[in-house]
Amino acid sequence: DAEEYQPPIWKSYLYQLQQEAPRPKRIICPREVENRPKYYGREFHGIISREQADEILAGVEGAYILRESQRQPGCYTLALRFGNQTLNYRLFYDGKHFVGEKRFESIHDLVTDGLITLYIETKASEYISKMTTNPIYEHIGYATLLREKVSRRLSRTKNESRKASVTSEENTPVEKITSLVRRAALTQNDNHFNYEKAHNFKVHTFRGPHWCEYCANFMWGLIAQGVRCSDCGLNVHKQCSKYVPNDCQPDLKRIKRVYCCDLTTLVKAHNTQRPMVVDSCIREIEARGLKSEGLYRVSGFTEHIEDVKMAFDRDGEKADISASIYPDINIIAGALKLYFRDLPIPVITYDTYSKFIEAAKISNPDERLEAIHEVLMLLPAAHYETLRYLMIHLKK
Repeated sequence: DAEEYQPPIWKSYLYQLQQEAPRPKRIICPREVENRPKYYGREFHGIISREQADEILAGVEGAYILRESQRQPGCYTLALRFGNQTLNYRLFYDGKHFVGEKRFESIHDLVTDGLITLYIETKASEYISKMTTNPIYEHIGYATLLREKVSRRLSRTKNESRKASVTSEENTPVEKITSLVRRAALTQNDNHFNYEKAHNFKVHTFRGPHWCEYCANFMWGLIAQGVRCSDCGLNVHKQCSKYVPNDCQPDLKRIKRVYCCDLTTLVKAHNTQRPMVVDSCIREIEARGLKSEGLYRVSGFTEHIEDVKMAFDRDGEKADISASIYPDINIIAGALKLYFRDLPIPVITYDTYSKFIEAAKISNPDERLEAIHEVLMLLPAAHYETLRYLMIHLKK
């Protein structure tokens, strides 16, 4: 029963530290400053020295002002009081305020985030360096999977394999959605093609408290607290993302299109050996196009090929490419060629292409065959299977 699932216990130490971090205190300039940039408020004190800024901020933890550099007019500095000393940061503005990678709508948010980061890194530097040593990820798998999704996978696995029988009347043990079973639902499903795929992590801003699904620690800060896999939704610290295994299981809800999508991402999302575009088009071509002269040479109408592309993007494996809709088989052949042409990483990947060329130049046929075989083994599994299937089709 999905209701039996127990979520992991998150570690709250870093969250408590964020709550304890100093709050920003804006020190307003008592006089009106001429030539104040329009994107700064009254915390701007004009051209003053570091020593003057230190005097203004002395004794007030979290206090901050903005000043213009004496040595470089037109350059601005954030002076911030933390740890009984004044810290000076070169300040930039391009529509948003920033001193590093993160960009903020307001100076107040920038200082708030900076104080949180400074406080946590000061108080817990040793703790942070050891966060990744005992990950919960290895035990629970994807914490972001919906319970209903896990339940469906589990029930499908049970029904198809017939390895588990749940009968409450006989008082037999009922499999519960423990972390182990959740993991098994992903990696041991009879229909699951276990192609390795790296996560597609991108910096993400989380609204409200969020915890890392690798180390179970709080992701601190106001914005860009961590990274999220755009294919499966896994949320982790940026430093934890380096340790997450290449076991991304893309969610169909996150895959916006079929064409122009990474090949491995597509096959894992649809749980197939090859891209369903390849299967569908080749099936249709072999059914009614093998005797068509110039099958892959003669072009179909471009607008009809685009229609096929849109059908796959919209309907996926349910796209209708039958003769009743597209009687000209060259349209289907053109759609297949377009799919391969639009791949962000070609079937023969960029890093193996030159190796194939070098192997093909070997004059000895036995050595050439062995060299080609070795390069084939370097292809990602989904690319290898797609190329194998395509070669069988082209030979036919």
